[in-house]
Amino acid sequence: MIKRGILKSRASLWVLMAALTFGWNTKANCQTREPLAMPVVEEDSIMKHIVELASETYEGRLAGSRGYDEAVKYVERVLSRYGISVSEQRFELECNEVENCKFNTYLPGTKDRRTFILGNDFCCAGMTGRGYVDAQMVFVGYGIDDEVLNDYKYVDVQGKIVIVLTGLPEGSWLPASVSERYATLRDKARTAEKHGALGMLAINMSSSCLPHEPQSRIYCGALPHLATFPILQLTLDSGRELFLDESTAFDDALQTLNKEHKTASFALRKKAEIDVNARYRQRAVTANVIGILKGYDSRYNDELIVVGASLDHAGIQGETALFPGADINASGVAAVLETARLLSQDRYRPKRSIAFVLFSGSEQLWMGSRIFVRNFDRIRDVEAFVNLQNIGYGDSIAVLGDANYPTLWEIARKRDEANHSMIWMGGEKLELRGDARGFDQIGIPSLVFTTLNGMHHNHVASDIWENIDRKILTHTTQVEVETVRELADGFYKGRSLKSKSMRLE
Repeated sequence: MIKRGILKSRASLWVLMAALTFGWNTKANCQTREPLAMPVVEEDSIMKHIVELASETYEGRLAGSRGYDEAVKYVERVLSRYGISVSEQRFELECNEVENCKFNTYLPGTKDRRTFILGNDFCCAGMTGRGYVDAQMVFVGYGIDDEVLNDYKYVDVQGKIVIVLTGLPEGSWLPASVSERYATLRDKARTAEKHGALGMLAINMSSSCLPHEPQSRIYCGALPHLATFPILQLTLDSGRELFLDESTAFDDALQTLNKEHKTASFALRKKAEIDVNARYRQRAVTANVIGILKGYDSRYNDELIVVGASLDHAGIQGETALFPGADINASGVAAVLETARLLSQDRYRPKRSIAFVLFSGSEQLWMGSRIFVRNFDRIRDVEAFVNLQNIGYGDSIAVLGDANYPTLWEIARKRDEANHSMIWMGGEKLELRGDARGFDQIGIPSLVFTTLNGMHHNHVASDIWENIDRKILTHTTQVEVETVRELADGFYKGRSLKSKSMRLE
């Protein structure tokens, strides 16, 4: 009996010691952990994707076009080469391919004729109608037809070509109900067509490009499409030129509109000749590309971190107006592909699974990301979204999302602080934008990696790979890769149960 008691006591002592040892080690593991091994981004690896995607081969990657489809094939080949399972999420959108456009002005009764060059002096609006027009020009300010400001009140535009300014008058003196109705080129064009106009010349007033640069935007406003109503967008310099030797100078018209809040409409002496050949499809087929890297840990690999960027851009018009989109957004796509290359390596393969997504339709109000959120069958498994937008030019890294998800943002800040210290720390909370909005709406924690003061080549022909700032590109990608590694393999808790129960609208 004594021996049994001694043995029982000794056994209990061993169990107690083992429990204490195990408990101590568990506590130590909770308090301290080995730093995650971080892969190193290679500048040349990122740049080769930008050089490729910004080349003429892909014709500016207009969603729904052959060039975009070729870009899809390229990113799928790259992801597959890294052993990542690839699929497509197909959907339909508007696609308008401008095959050619001619535009000149002249003074009737004289031999003076000014020929404007597509891609140099102007480009077509993304959703221009096709057709030929030869008519007198009439300036109608911002193209507004309302009691507050009626740009059509004292002019006759029947059978004419209207000249409008893009955007809205300076300041906030117009009621929101008016501003909302005249914000886009289609809004202005519909009003002009209602008054009998045959076409429209829009002078680009955007501050996001230089006065001599044609700037292409695909989204022009809501349907319906104006199939036979040509819409050209002139550079600010070309627009000013229209007013030379006319009764009202350009700057005087702006003064009347923006400072005096009065209409400045008048008929020009000159005529314009417009000839647009465009192939419009309301239901062109395009695709998001989805690549899945399965995590190695069976306890976590049902959970997903999504890393995404928009693949489409503004396309090509005729043979002279190519919008390469090196920074917007071949740079973001290249960073996604570099992240896939690094984290697919065995030594860096994460516990959680990662979905690498290249979105289409970003030029049409980020359609691809909204469709992904509503149709991806594993959206409930997504624990976080990391977006890359325009990271190839700027003076510092901007990480958007601290206003919504400060915990997630802090992970990125610490990754930057460890080695780089390039994140802008201005103190103000930065809201999410672009592709991240759809994720945010259903409670998925999100970050957007972009740059500060980086919009010098915004939708213009100079957005070429030679203008990429390799330092900011590499540093931003490095911080993003480390952040994704932390999210997929660290102690990030993931999405709340409350957000996972949110219904998709």
